[in-house]
Amino acid sequence: MRRRVVITGMGIVAPNGIGLDQFKEALLEGKSGIKYYEELEKLGFGCQIGGKPELTDEILANYFTPLQLKNLEADGVLYGCLAGLMAWENSAQGKCDSTDWEAGCIMGAGLAGAEVIRKSVYAIDGNNVRRLGSSTVPQTMSSGVSAHLGGMIGLGNQVTTNASACSTGTEAVLMGFERIQAGHAERMLVGGCDSASPYVWAGFDAMRVTTRKHNDSPEQGSRPLSNSASGFVPGGGAGALVLETLESALARKAPIYAEVLGGHSNSGGQRNGGTMTAPNPEGIRRCIAKALENAAINPQEIDLISGHLTATIFDPREVKLWSETLDRADSNFPFINSLKSMTGHCLSASGAMECIATALQIKGDFIHPSINSEDLHDEVKSTLSRDRAPMAAIHTPVGVAASSSFGFGDVNSVIILKKFEA
Repeated sequence: MRRRVVITGMGIVAPNGIGLDQFKEALLEGKSGIKYYEELEKLGFGCQIGGKPELTDEILANYFTPLQLKNLEADGVLYGCLAGLMAWENSAQGKCDSTDWEAGCIMGAGLAGAEVIRKSVYAIDGNNVRRLGSSTVPQTMSSGVSAHLGGMIGLGNQVTTNASACSTGTEAVLMGFERIQAGHAERMLVGGCDSASPYVWAGFDAMRVTTRKHNDSPEQGSRPLSNSASGFVPGGGAGALVLETLESALARKAPIYAEVLGGHSNSGGQRNGGTMTAPNPEGIRRCIAKALENAAINPQEIDLISGHLTATIFDPREVKLWSETLDRADSNFPFINSLKSMTGHCLSASGAMECIATALQIKGDFIHPSINSEDLHDEVKSTLSRDRAPMAAIHTPVGVAASSSFGFGDVNSVIILKKFEA
């Protein structure tokens, strides 16, 4: 019999909210965290807006010592560590006095240490290798964020980092779920993080996949599902979740946000229309279908889809693929929304942040809006009814939800969450 896995803690460092209370309020209000940054204009970016978490000294002092902060110059690593510590605290667990062999961490990352890498390159090219300092490696190695969290908390199970472009955060949640379900751990801290650095965003700007039309109206720039979408808005941040066996959660009387039923990750193989930057439609169909099968869920049971939906030409295709796979359309289509309308696309962090938003909606019986979608795309309108993609928060029961991520490299992840029932 498969072990039941639940979410008992969450931590969020998002452009529109730090911590669960602030983030949930932003979801309900449809609050954008996207701003104009003069630095991007000076660097010659076409897209001069972005989503960057606003951290205060007070927040940082609540979770880190001055010495720890000195070793956390990389903003992506800092975001990931902060979200992880918030999630661990939120799950009503203390830091371990001794090693906890039943608790581990899978915190995904993209270029979380981009700023430190940049600083290091300048030091090396300037013949100042000795000035790099002892914290350079832990902040620039791929697994730096997980390594930091493992030491801060005392985790003794698997401690690692995954990286699968925009699919990273959702994939990390699924990997942690599978490890617990297989009996290899009792608790896993999972999620994703990424830097809010121009040295991460520059490549996307060069590809012209980011919007250039809203430098004077940043909050209107991220327009998933919209007819006037002109590219995504880059962002950074982190989301972390504590997954735990139901038995452990009940024994501890821990808070339970939602149950993880299952999911699936795959690749379209960059065939049949799939490329490095575009998904193979069959890969997405199979990922959705396999996720439902793994979760033992009927397509008609899905109440909400947290879409990948980045405000590019692929949004209508994504909606159509969900409709075809679920065999649901018009008023029978599930509710669908895009967190990216408020945060921008936070890259390797996005999937974990969307899982958190999904769990909050399940727990709180509400559906957050996709802002800036007043001019719903013509192809989307032909697939679903207008009320299925709300522009303002609505209060309604959410029993089962799917959170999805489809990334560069033609990689896909879908995870299924359900309202907890004892």
